[in-house]
Amino acid sequence: MTKELLYHIYSHPLIGETELEKIIQAHQSISFKKGTFILKEGEISDGYLIMENGLMRSFAHNYNGNDITTDFFSNQEIVIEVLSLFQRMPAGENIQALTDCECWEIKFDAFQELFHSIPGFTEWGRLWMTNRLFHFKQRSVEMVTISAKDRYLQLIKEKPQIVLQSPLKYIASYLGITDTSFSRIRKEVSQEN
Repeated sequence: MTKELLYHIYSHPLIGETELEKIIQAHQSISFKKGTFILKEGEISDGYLIMENGLMRSFAHNYNGNDITTDFFSNQEIVIEVLSLFQRMPAGENIQALTDCECWEIKFDAFQELFHSIPGFTEWGRLWMTNRLFHFKQRSVEMVTISAKDRYLQLIKEKPQIVLQSPLKYIASYLGITDTSFSRIRKEVSQEN
């Protein structure tokens, strides 16, 4: 693994070259085997990851005890449980590797030190958080305004890696539908293409 991905992720007009090097040096490469839990419900997150290669999912258990996929993390994305990390509270969901994964990790204390000492990093963090908030708001609205079939087609277009590498039951729960409904939708989509 090279650190090129980190340069790409953290490039921001307000982060100078020396500061960028400091941020990148705070990361360690780390690998996870398929099935490994990166974070379990009830634990407090101690950092975040930047995914170089692989696929992870976050999930929570509903009131019936079924696990429901809340998000997927694929190449070049930040793997994080924001509330647990920044509020220092037990995680309400789990994060698990769906494939073998290669990542870059930064620990909470190192992040905090850099965040408070590099003004451009603070601005980068604000921008990233704003984008994630927009993403989650958009997803919650689309869950009630767009059909499951259209949400699936959107997923195929925007994140094909998920459709290719995730078990179907995880995709179904992410789309908010049953396995049976998802099977019907997949059949419809394949007949149309």
